[in-house]
Amino acid sequence: MNTTALRRTLTPAAAAAGAAVLLLTAATGASAHVGVTPDKTAANSYALLTFGIPHGCDESGTTKVAITLPAELNDAQPTVNPNWTVEKMTEQLAEPKKLADGSSITKRTSQIVYTAKAPLAHELRDALVLSVKLPDAAGTTLYFPTLQTCETGQTDWSEIAKDGQDPHSLKAPAPSITISEAADAHASASHGASAGSVSAGSAPEADTEQAAAVTDSGADARSWAGLAAGLGGLVLGGVAFARSGSKRKSQPAT
Repeated sequence: MNTTALRRTLTPAAAAAGAAVLLLTAATGASAHVGVTPDKTAANSYALLTFGIPHGCDESGTTKVAITLPAELNDAQPTVNPNWTVEKMTEQLAEPKKLADGSSITKRTSQIVYTAKAPLAHELRDALVLSVKLPDAAGTTLYFPTLQTCETGQTDWSEIAKDGQDPHSLKAPAPSITISEAADAHASASHGASAGSVSAGSAPEADTEQAAAVTDSGADARSWAGLAAGLGGLVLGGVAFARSGSKRKSQPAT
């Protein structure tokens, strides 16, 4: 095989290897801090928020995760995780807060605290899921300062970028989501008709969302498995292409 042919054959394999490196780099960066992934962001909707818990504090196992709810949320329903115990913390409001249905509340859930039954090893990660009712505030960014306590030390994921500051420059950014526009009125009306007499925010809908959270908590594991399979396919495809090119070159012309 001459130099030109060799270069042409190796190019696909090199591209595949390069893509694999980029995917691994992105995955490593994405899992480097506590982050939150919502299953939906529409205003005035119920959402499942999955908090990814990464490596511990300087390789020390994680023992507790305290997620602070933004003032815009009044409550959160934590999904049971067999590896953790969970507790809801409440706070007394300075003054009563009027709700959309006309009622008022004098206290709210301010924090969800997960305590590990056994320290989460630094080389492992877990997912903690909360069910929340998003406020009717499209365009608003909600921040969830999270304190990660380890066997030795703590990491306070609570930094919020200032105006003009690049969020990627923060060392310990607070997990956040941005609320999008609500579903159109027609879609909402259709949903209401199919639900019969069950109103939005009632217990049956909340229970359905909560049940869905059990399966969503394994999303991170499935994502990593899919990533591994994809990387393997890229590399094997490049090698196969190189071999087929070499075989074609070695066959005598007819």
